[in-house]
Amino acid sequence: MRIPCPYCGERDVQEFVYRGDASPVRPLGEDGFYEYVYLRRNSAGVMREHWYHAQGCRNWIEVQRNTQTHEILGSVFARRVAL
Repeated sequence: MRIPCPYCGERDVQEFVYRGDASPVRPLGEDGFYEYVYLRRNSAGVMREHWYHAQGCRNWIEVQRNTQTHEILGSVFARRVAL
């Protein structure tokens, strides 16, 4: 699988470290923290994921990927999504 890094261009997946689903939002207080840490959806289809480009530019990126076909639909720097 090839991942398009917004900084380095298209690279092999072996250069990256997978962090997981990018959709959960950390709660401000203790309410909902258990659900945030332990309860995750495992849905098939298109989802947003966090990846770290460890063997390249060392940026966190958010990749939109179809988990059924492994098709990459796009990627952006994770900090731009968080702002």
